[in-house]
Amino acid sequence: MLILLLFFSDRYKLILFASFHFQVTVDIMASRGCVHSPDLFCYVCGHFTDKSHRKTFTPFLKKAYELYFDSKVDSGKSWAPQFICLTCACNLRGWLRKAKKNNHLPFGVPMIWRESSNHTTDCYFCLANITGFSYKARASVKYPDVQSVSKPVPHHPVTCPIPTAPAEYVVDESTQEDTSSASASNDSDSDYQPEEDVHFINDAELCDLVRDLALTKGQAELLGSRLQEFNLLAPGTKTAHFRHRHKDLVQFFAMSDTICYCADIQGLIRSLGVEHNTAEWRLFIDSSKTSLKAVLLHNGNRYASVPVGYSTRLKETYDNMSLLLEKIRYPEYKWRICGDLKVITILMGMQTGYTKYCCFICEWDSRDRRNHYVKRDWPIRDNMQPGSKNVLHVPLVDRDNVIMPPLHIKLGLMKNFVKALDNDSDAFQYLCKKFPKLSYAKVKEGVFIGPQIRKIIADRYFDDLLDGNASEAWVAFKSVVANFLGNCKSPDYVTHVQECISAYRRLGCNMSLKIHLLDSHLDIFPENLGSVSDEHGERFHQDISVMESRYQGRWSAAMLADYCWTLQRDTESAQHKRKSNTKKFKPTI
Repeated sequence: MLILLLFFSDRYKLILFASFHFQVTVDIMASRGCVHSPDLFCYVCGHFTDKSHRKTFTPFLKKAYELYFDSKVDSGKSWAPQFICLTCACNLRGWLRKAKKNNHLPFGVPMIWRESSNHTTDCYFCLANITGFSYKARASVKYPDVQSVSKPVPHHPVTCPIPTAPAEYVVDESTQEDTSSASASNDSDSDYQPEEDVHFINDAELCDLVRDLALTKGQAELLGSRLQEFNLLAPGTKTAHFRHRHKDLVQFFAMSDTICYCADIQGLIRSLGVEHNTAEWRLFIDSSKTSLKAVLLHNGNRYASVPVGYSTRLKETYDNMSLLLEKIRYPEYKWRICGDLKVITILMGMQTGYTKYCCFICEWDSRDRRNHYVKRDWPIRDNMQPGSKNVLHVPLVDRDNVIMPPLHIKLGLMKNFVKALDNDSDAFQYLCKKFPKLSYAKVKEGVFIGPQIRKIIADRYFDDLLDGNASEAWVAFKSVVANFLGNCKSPDYVTHVQECISAYRRLGCNMSLKIHLLDSHLDIFPENLGSVSDEHGERFHQDISVMESRYQGRWSAAMLADYCWTLQRDTESAQHKRKSNTKKFKPTI
């Protein structure tokens, strides 16, 4: 054919090439069979169905078909569909189970399939024009009238009434056929075969699903409408029930111009299933890039974090801290306080930053470097008089109620260690490669977070890159983290801390406030730092971020109440739980 084209004019070349292409196309279609695959149509109603709305003819659906139409399913024919559409499957399932909705089909006689005599005038699959139609628009498809099929006959009160579902029925499991080959012929992915006993979702489970998927309000409404459309919701389930799920908890919160706070902490914690004992809880205060938060943390971290204050307008200042403590009635409860050293400094009425007298316990002189690592006993602050030694205001909390922050002390030790490393050393360059998302400036300043530090500690290759004083300091740092700053407090923790401080001195690390607290005030640290750690408060920023995204900046009492609802649902008796191992509340007994 190509050789002949050389001897004809351009016009005849085009005609001959088009004829050749058409003939090849016809031959390919003939070898393949029908223009459209039979599996693109429903076996019961004959309408077009796509893959997402196609269901396998399970033994349960076959039994429902036989009882409804009083005829057997003639499956296994290559010229007939092997699947059923979602609509017919829901109607058959609902009829057999006597559901209130979608409990029967619109016709009493199903689609009857016969083998076509040809693909030109008698093929239902070749003549049906389904190109460009979706599942929702399939009612607009014009289906051909051919001899090879008999279309469904609608119900009639006299001639074709709706059958009555039997009270008892038995599903023959032996009738189940292997449909993998049929599905594989149409698509590489096999269809999912649902269980026979379909579980219908109620209000509480729908709310749990919205919570676990971290959906916005618009996405939650879309999910509810889709489940309702597919007849997967239990009778009486409201698709927008999640809009009012927090109504029982919003009463415990109040709003002012600048802050949302819990006005009834006793009632809130009691609604979560536990009694509020002040000695069993600690108050965590911290700010993120978007908000200032006050959270109650359980000592021992048995229960989840409970938010009691939230503001997107307040920053970490003395006046704002005073307002926050006043709103949550801190003078009445007097919880122990945990947070980073900046928050503690503000609560103690002191000037923030690396000032000369930055310790709130003693009069340690940060500028007197000659006595650093040498002098341990510094004069204790007998009073916090405003105007003296970096004290600006009257302390808002009692110094004895302050809990040392083990997480931030660990971050400080890591920071001092990295800053003492040579920037041209293999260890420093390895840190830059290990955390490519961190800028060179942050790595140089040793700005790491808790998970990153844990990765470095677990990396044995990093240990091999260190030598001399750096290796000794790193080993001592890991020893302090394992034997003191975690859940386990070794009996000889004092020795581990002293060895770490000595190793840092040999490495040339400048003494910071966090190293000073370990060096001079080791006795005021709690017995188990893991049980009262500030790390659990830092995780609250991640937990509340999902709710912040859901409300999209519209912070209000409803947002905190909605978050507390998730804590209320996360109980040990809840049937549907989160995948993550989060702290929960036990149900009320």
